[in-house]
Amino acid sequence: MTAHHKISYIEFPARDLEATKVFFNKVFGWDFQDYGPDYTAFSGQGVDGGFYQSDLKASKSEGSALIVIYSNNLEETETLVKDAGGRIIVGIFDFPGGRRFHFTEPSGNELAVWSE
Repeated sequence: MTAHHKISYIEFPARDLEATKVFFNKVFGWDFQDYGPDYTAFSGQGVDGGFYQSDLKASKSEGSALIVIYSNNLEETETLVKDAGGRIIVGIFDFPGGRRFHFTEPSGNELAVWSE
């Protein structure tokens, strides 16, 4: 498969880079590579990306794209999100093809998790 014209990287703002890194590591097992004090990157998660220091946040209600992560066990992942300091903003609901919930991580970015 060619990488030509494929999404290859996503960047998020983060008010608190350390709290965001701890959250994604605890919930999803992501590892990070820091590039100076204001940027950290992740890879191997379906698409590579990073977080940059900013007071902004990504929110669907403010027009941001919604990043959706797959889970084999939606309820377990929801518990992990809560236990790691995330906030559930839309509880588990059904949609054609599966179920999902939305959450914010410690820097306020909104993401979703879905399962079949």
